[in-house]
Amino acid sequence: MSPQSAPELMVQMPMSGIRVLDLTRLLPGAFCTMLLADMGADVVKVEEPGGGDYMRWTPPLVDGQGVLFNALNRNKRSLTLNLKSDAGRDLLLRLVDHADVLVEGNRPGVMNRLGLGWPVLHARNQRLVMCSITGYGQDGPMASRAGHDINYVATAGLLGLNGSKGGPPVPLAAQVADIGGGGLQPAVAILGALVGVQRGGEGRWLDVSMTDGAVSWMALGLAQISAGEPVARGDHRLGGRYACYRVYACKGGGYYSVGALEPKFWTALCSAVGKPDLVDLQFATGEDGALAHGAMEAVFMAKTRAEWEGELAGLEVCCEPVLDLDEVASNPQVVARGLVMSGPGGVEVRPAVHMRDDWRRRGAPGLGEHSAAILAEVGVDAEQVEALKKDGVV
Repeated sequence: MSPQSAPELMVQMPMSGIRVLDLTRLLPGAFCTMLLADMGADVVKVEEPGGGDYMRWTPPLVDGQGVLFNALNRNKRSLTLNLKSDAGRDLLLRLVDHADVLVEGNRPGVMNRLGLGWPVLHARNQRLVMCSITGYGQDGPMASRAGHDINYVATAGLLGLNGSKGGPPVPLAAQVADIGGGGLQPAVAILGALVGVQRGGEGRWLDVSMTDGAVSWMALGLAQISAGEPVARGDHRLGGRYACYRVYACKGGGYYSVGALEPKFWTALCSAVGKPDLVDLQFATGEDGALAHGAMEAVFMAKTRAEWEGELAGLEVCCEPVLDLDEVASNPQVVARGLVMSGPGGVEVRPAVHMRDDWRRRGAPGLGEHSAAILAEVGVDAEQVEALKKDGVV
């Protein structure tokens, strides 16, 4: 039985019956709750009336809604609530009574000022897991400081290592702190906390710092430094120090990635490109390292990327062409795995771990699209909803 077909025997999705209240905006929280929604959780995106998540209106737009928002908010329902009003606060608390998880991304102290801090929510629902995603965490001298991904990876030492030797730090193309520290890691923590609740424990408050997440990804580099090994931009083990692990320019433009770390792969590569004399220089530094780098640079510059792909694709050398972003969706491996899909709301990437074929239940919601239905689930009828709308609560 294939990995894809086995989960189809389950009657429900893994997180069916779990309700998540998502009070976040922008990328980190949206990515976190999308992971939960893709596994079957009922994610209710709670947004401010009239405006909602800023990403809704960030171009490019499809039918008036941002493709960036659509890419992060599938399988969710949208409810608009003015949490600065007493009525809006009371409605959220009624939803909390029936929720399993609440995710928020405000600066430290904001939820308390709204009357929706952890002591209030925990007293209301002792099984609730509350996850607070911030840039620097709930405490420490930088806790209240504003920031974005580039600041968090800068503080974590990651940005300082990204770039060429002798050159300036270069911003990363993917938001490592946002997605890794503020998306993946809190999702894992939420799942762990839910297991604890299911085993009879109480809910808990998860203090998620995107900077903490980025620092945790630097564990290997920090261990190397503590052992006396230098780790510098463009000159660390996996960042350009060795000729066997780096990117090479090709003739006519384009680049090739070489990841021949194991001696057998490096030996095979040197043989394939006619440079057996470089085998013993795999991890050379100094003058010998410069010789190995220069020789391999000349090798790859002698042919185009396409030519190298034709020569190296079938060999065990750990080498792949560096794809531009517009080439990824059509890459045969990506196509075979069904990773990228196009729909009326734009392009989406399927869950990285494919658990079920029916993971996509609905597209990204319109602002407040499900307000009436969600409030009806806590006893608010249609007439009351209309009244709340007139008062600016919903």
